[in-house]
Amino acid sequence: MRATRTLMAATALGGLLLATACGSSDDGGGGGGGAKSAPGGQGFTPPKMSAPKSLGKTEGKVNLIAWAGYAEDGSNDPKVDWVHPFEKRTGCQVSTKVAGTSDEMVNLMKTGQYDAVSASGDASLRLIASGDAAPVNTDLVPNYRDVFPGLKMQPWNSVKKVAYGIPHGRGANLLMYRTDKVKPAPDSWKAVFDDAGRHKGRVTAYDSPIYIADAALYLMKTKPDLGIKDPYALDQKQFDAAVSLLKKQNANVGEYWSDYLKEVSAFKSGDSVVGTSWQVILNTAQGEKAPVKAVLPKEGSTGWSDTWMVSAKAEHPDCAYKWLDWIVSPKVNAQVAEYFGEAPANAKACEETSDPKHCATYHADDAAYWKKVHFWTTPIPQCLDGRTDTKCVPYAKWVQAWTEIKG
Repeated sequence: MRATRTLMAATALGGLLLATACGSSDDGGGGGGGAKSAPGGQGFTPPKMSAPKSLGKTEGKVNLIAWAGYAEDGSNDPKVDWVHPFEKRTGCQVSTKVAGTSDEMVNLMKTGQYDAVSASGDASLRLIASGDAAPVNTDLVPNYRDVFPGLKMQPWNSVKKVAYGIPHGRGANLLMYRTDKVKPAPDSWKAVFDDAGRHKGRVTAYDSPIYIADAALYLMKTKPDLGIKDPYALDQKQFDAAVSLLKKQNANVGEYWSDYLKEVSAFKSGDSVVGTSWQVILNTAQGEKAPVKAVLPKEGSTGWSDTWMVSAKAEHPDCAYKWLDWIVSPKVNAQVAEYFGEAPANAKACEETSDPKHCATYHADDAAYWKKVHFWTTPIPQCLDGRTDTKCVPYAKWVQAWTEIKG
């Protein structure tokens, strides 16, 4: 069984990352806000696995991989704890490994030592294709019914109309700047691309191959002749243009960040004055009195919609399902959303936030806002924008190019 699964996983992963011919997409929508996405249109077949039809007795333990702030147990702040109430209710003791990047999450999941992961869209398809993430039976997660419809069955959390996880929350990648150093206040990604030289050495960018999509998004709006329709679906010419833009930007970048606390420190000290950021970074930096603001630029942005996925090798699957239902339950989802700084996945969470304006502030149910956000989706040879007459550049090539951009 193990050998067969490994062979099937290798075949699927090869189709996802290294295929040489462009297959067709069912509907071919992109990732912008989920509004035009095409569930099941990725053009690859995952390893054959089935989701459980029922749950049994909980195993007494669950091992998680999570972004910082997603599985708080009171150790960082005694007032922030949704892990211990979960343990008391279910009898499942939680062990959490905090990961700093999507690549780290993918590598950790391959070890088979973890039961569930809070994967972003630049990791989820890799986990599905490699056979490291299993299909999820959403009927076994009662709180799934109250998740915003725009987060369900999207290209980053489903394949061929099969769900591979439970949406956790979402957010946009914002443009953050020092109000005392960057004037006038920027409203465009031009500040970190064409105008980056104004702040040479103090521009910052997210340290991940998926950041190539940020350059593609900017070119999509400023160079329409390139024909970019989806920043994650780039043919070779479009990809080369995005890489070229990032190589030019590199001369002005002081630091590429993946640890958000380091970015907070850089903006506080003034080592960084403008660059890509997350809402949690803005919240933390402002809380530490740094003179910073952030904006969703006029071109729109990339963004993340995280999905709790269950490992295909989970030793504690029943506790994992209990965790999936717990983390998306209204009260807990509200706690996570407020602590981290994001829009909750569960619509009923908006009734549970301590700040009654939280969901309005984070655009939780603002469809127009999310249409401007292109959620991270793993690039594959089968163009996600629906083109069938060309091949798009797969993620493996993005990884190679990212090394060249930084080097």
